[in-house]
Amino acid sequence: MTRIVFMGSPAFAVPSLKGVADSVVGVVTQPDRPAGRGKHLTPCPVKLAALELGLPIIQPEKLKEAIEQLQTWSPDVIVVAAFGQILRASVLNLPPHGCVNVHASLLPRHRGAAPIAAAILTGDVEAGVTLMKMDTGIDTGDMLATKLIRVEATDTTTSLAEKLSHLGAALLKEKLNEYLNGTLTPIKQNDELATYAPMLKKEDGLVNFSQSAVALERRVRAMSDWPGAYTLWKDAPLKIIRCRAQGGVTVESGKVIKIKNEIAIGTSDGILILDDVQPAGKKPMSAISFVNGNPSFVGAQL
Repeated sequence: MTRIVFMGSPAFAVPSLKGVADSVVGVVTQPDRPAGRGKHLTPCPVKLAALELGLPIIQPEKLKEAIEQLQTWSPDVIVVAAFGQILRASVLNLPPHGCVNVHASLLPRHRGAAPIAAAILTGDVEAGVTLMKMDTGIDTGDMLATKLIRVEATDTTTSLAEKLSHLGAALLKEKLNEYLNGTLTPIKQNDELATYAPMLKKEDGLVNFSQSAVALERRVRAMSDWPGAYTLWKDAPLKIIRCRAQGGVTVESGKVIKIKNEIAIGTSDGILILDDVQPAGKKPMSAISFVNGNPSFVGAQL
């Protein structure tokens, strides 16, 4: 039987773990982190899934702490899906078949930590997953197989990640044995076509109304998972949960207006219609409900 060590952390990785669980001899995932208002230590989705499956788990802060356990598990291959730590040569070279990664983009496009958000931000009409042989670079290894899907106009990072998680699991299940049997031909990436999607920061969610309405609507969808898109009003963040871009209307960038019983904000090209927002410390609500309680929002300059 093939011996697999699985490395992953977020919800994206769970379907891939479940798809190969029968061969998994151990799971490596991130340590529990503080979460929520109470900052209680919370396990990541992969740990919860591994516990449910009854699989051995380790949670090293640094992978160098796990080398001895990895050697004990003696895997034929290590499968990685959104693990969250860089794998050094000592890990990459440990299994006979190396390490393969389920990456949430059509490589070499969107290498890096936030490929799904990047696909939405840049207006890609297609997204996908790539099964790749890992090397010491960041998502630079040879490609083994890909699967693609269409990006819908309403897709958010959250909804697209859900779709890609299952697509990645299907690709892994379909192609892993071919790779292990040597019947897959690795394809080198064209570095000239590469783009990079760095880890998102809190400030990436701040909306700049000097951009176009189309670009801002993409940003709101791209930041849905984290950090959330927001503007500042009365020195407090106001999250934009759902919105729509509309062309053909010229309004000063950042100016809040009411038009046909809808709340909108001027941009450099068109207006951004707000559907749902979330004031600081409150639950999400419709933009109209927010304005009913905060009438001075209309006419504000953001």
